Amino acid sequence: MSPQPLTCGRTPVGVDTTRPSIARVYDYSLGGKDNYDVDRAAFQQVQQFAPRQGDLSRMNRRWLHRVVRYLTGSAGLDQILDVGAGLPTACNTHEVAQQENPLATVVYVDNDPLCTAHGRVLLEQNEKTHYVSGDFLKENTLLGNADVLQYLDLDRPIGLVVCGLLHHLDDGLEPASVMAEYIDRLPDGSYVAATNFWDPGEENPALHELARNLERAFTEMGLGSGWYRTREQQLAYFEGLELIAPGLTELENWWPAGPTAGAQSPEERLMLGGVGHKPMPAPTRIRPFRR
Repeated sequence: MSPQPLTCGRTPVGVDTTRPSIARVYDYSLGGKDNYDVDRAAFQQVQQFAPRQGDLSRMNRRWLHRVVRYLTGSAGLDQILDVGAGLPTACNTHEVAQQENPLATVVYVDNDPLCTAHGRVLLEQNEKTHYVSGDFLKENTLLGNADVLQYLDLDRPIGLVVCGLLHHLDDGLEPASVMAEYIDRLPDGSYVAATNFWDPGEENPALHELARNLERAFTEMGLGSGWYRTREQQLAYFEGLELIAPGLTELENWWPAGPTAGAQSPEERLMLGGVGHKPMPAPTRIRPFRR
């Protein structure tokens, strides 16, 4: 039996109920039922500092929906690779994508066997929706994984969605370098969408202090991962791409669906998201022949 792949320095939790799971904690934060006492306890540690942290999870989900509609609508993509997809929940990526383009192919990937098992049963509802077991940190990237590539065409643009995953990779795993390899391997014309917990630093000292407390709650007292990064660190995820306006921004500021209902809580402001486009190469100019 091959060893389990590693993410953020540890093996996927799967069905182990003695350790909190990234996927199950996120499920709990969204109001889901696929979680255990250990997952709820981990998230409640975070809520001691940020009682409205669940609102941020739901905001992240709404951002994902808007991005997928953009990618399969305005951007015209018909291939989406959703990495770190987690457990199925309401209004999943393929449902949004195939509302915009019924011919869109969506490939979900997660390294947690529990997510893969649930995803295959609940999400593979048509021949263009697939859930694959794989690890984001796999050498040569998932874009070299035969299980993924059997459903994608590397000769055409792909939408790579990395929503709420990168902040679970510690600095030693060099998430910006990982993203650079993916960007290099993506076909020209592709798009990359990513979110990460945000540390505003000197830009907002009060939010900076909250971000530091939350990072300790995630990494030391609860889940074991959840790193808050600066705007500059997150911009490195999109190196070589053209950021789609309004750029790397707080989630509700990225193509909002309508006016905000009210002032955002501090918790809701501590995540940034962006979408980058890998431009097509400039056409070669043919000089006229002169004798």
